[in-house]
Amino acid sequence: MPQVPQTFFDALAVRTWCGLALQALGRAREEIDAINVYPVADGDTGTNLYLTVESAVAAVEAVFLGHETASEGHATGAPTGSGDDGAAGVLPVPGPALSPSLAEAARAMAHGALIGARGNSGTIVAQLLRGMAQVFAADGEAAHTDARGLRLALRHAADSARHAVAHPVEGTVLSVASAAADAAEGAEDDCGTVARAAYEGARAALAATPGQLAVLERAGVVDAGGRGLVAVLGALVETLTGETQAAPAVVPADRAPADDGAPTSASVPAATGTATATATVSEGTGGDDVLCADRSEAAEDGGPAFEVIYLLEADDAAVARLRDRLDALGDSLVVVGGDGLWNVHVHVDDAGAAVEAGVEAGRPHRIRITHFGVGDAHTRAAGRPPRERVQRAVVAVVPGEGLAGLYAESGATTVLARPGEPPASGELVEAVRRAHAREVVLLPNDADLRHTAAAAAEQARAEGIRVALIPTRSAVQGIAALAVHEAARRFDEDVVAMTSAAGATRYAELTVAERQSWTMAGICQAGDVLGLVEGDVAVIGSDVAEIAGTVLDRMLQAGGELVTIVLGDEVPEAVAEHLQARVREAYLAVDTVVYRGGRQGSLLLIGVE
Repeated sequence: MPQVPQTFFDALAVRTWCGLALQALGRAREEIDAINVYPVADGDTGTNLYLTVESAVAAVEAVFLGHETASEGHATGAPTGSGDDGAAGVLPVPGPALSPSLAEAARAMAHGALIGARGNSGTIVAQLLRGMAQVFAADGEAAHTDARGLRLALRHAADSARHAVAHPVEGTVLSVASAAADAAEGAEDDCGTVARAAYEGARAALAATPGQLAVLERAGVVDAGGRGLVAVLGALVETLTGETQAAPAVVPADRAPADDGAPTSASVPAATGTATATATVSEGTGGDDVLCADRSEAAEDGGPAFEVIYLLEADDAAVARLRDRLDALGDSLVVVGGDGLWNVHVHVDDAGAAVEAGVEAGRPHRIRITHFGVGDAHTRAAGRPPRERVQRAVVAVVPGEGLAGLYAESGATTVLARPGEPPASGELVEAVRRAHAREVVLLPNDADLRHTAAAAAEQARAEGIRVALIPTRSAVQGIAALAVHEAARRFDEDVVAMTSAAGATRYAELTVAERQSWTMAGICQAGDVLGLVEGDVAVIGSDVAEIAGTVLDRMLQAGGELVTIVLGDEVPEAVAEHLQARVREAYLAVDTVVYRGGRQGSLLLIGVE
């Protein structure tokens, strides 16, 4: 259906633009992934941009839905008297039609993009949307719905992103954004004219990116992030004029195929060079920072093993300290946000340290840790396609930041389950996609997630991924399964070995009772320490060390070779030391290993293999 043009920029225009931008990125996603060679040739820029805008769309739709619900609530009923049959009728009296303001819709768009931002380009696009929203939401909306307001928004968006980076690199999405704003400044008349000028300026700048960045020239492609921004601006033109825009070429004209000159994703050359990162560390840019800190290390020299991404609730001072710490830990550091909420992205060798740095700075959540496996940007031999899948991966749900780091260091892609916030099946499917493997072993690590994980596995199988679900009921069973995982053996053999290891691991946990309840061990009161073995309450008491010792003794009565102890944040190291001493004194030939789980919900997890 052709788009009905919006003559001025209002809340409906924001909603329409976000929806059309998502559709455009969906169509271009694979093509953009294929040309992703800078700053890291990991072939995910199109996917990251799609997920970023998808989050913005969801936030805007939620605002509109809230107003529509409020509008319905304004309808009242008044009796209209009796009819011939004596029944009283009620005629609804419609209330005022409610819809969000431009400021509300723009803020929702910016917030949604921030919390959903993925990768370097996704975070910069989130910052661009935030910059536009700051103009639309400033001092009332009347002065910002016309062509002048749109020009100001495009200018502020480009400048805020560029000023937030200490050493901007030309030939990237920043160049494309600046060119769009420059072109818009010379446009008059209505919003459609401004949008069209911005799009044409961005398109021309995109075509020039290979001449500005050597890695693009060597690969024979335009910048992937810039290509995504051109798609977003094309959607803006369609929103304001009803005109659809032709997709720009992703291969420079002098390198395009001679037969049609309009390459598709199939004609995009594979990236044969490796991206050389550029040091860009932001300083003193205020509360809306985009920070990119890359080490200028060529991929052939090796790079960090893990990508760590999380949202962070923290103040500006804490974030400034976090930047310094993460900058020392790894590269590709990107921190976006302000007003107490930030999106953090970094590539590191020590994933646990990166997460712990976030814990020290504030409250990290939605933590995602991905292992760069063989065939990705960091370890790929020159000339291999950027989107080649690894053969096998493990995806695991983990209950704490510390365990997330532990699992990631063992090669797993993780999904964090915070207390009271179990992941949805969509989050598990997304993690399976991020693992980018032909075969995936899924570890839910929670009996309550059995059906959620099964639904995710079915959806992933429908997408052509071979998935095996191992019904692990605790993170310690997952640790046992991961310990015997061998990607080199046949898939079925690997799954059998991991299932056997998990099944041979008895599990227990210590938690605090929230209220008075009847249990298998008697009545507990709110605040009591509960020792659960295999999901059933076995011991009730008040001393953590004493309860843990009793639980451990019960578990070891049936024998065991290895005890795994995972401490929560609230439990001191002395408890682990007490348990280790108990095992050494009472149980010969039983080894003990201790991990810090972070904020995992339970005081303690115990596994006996």
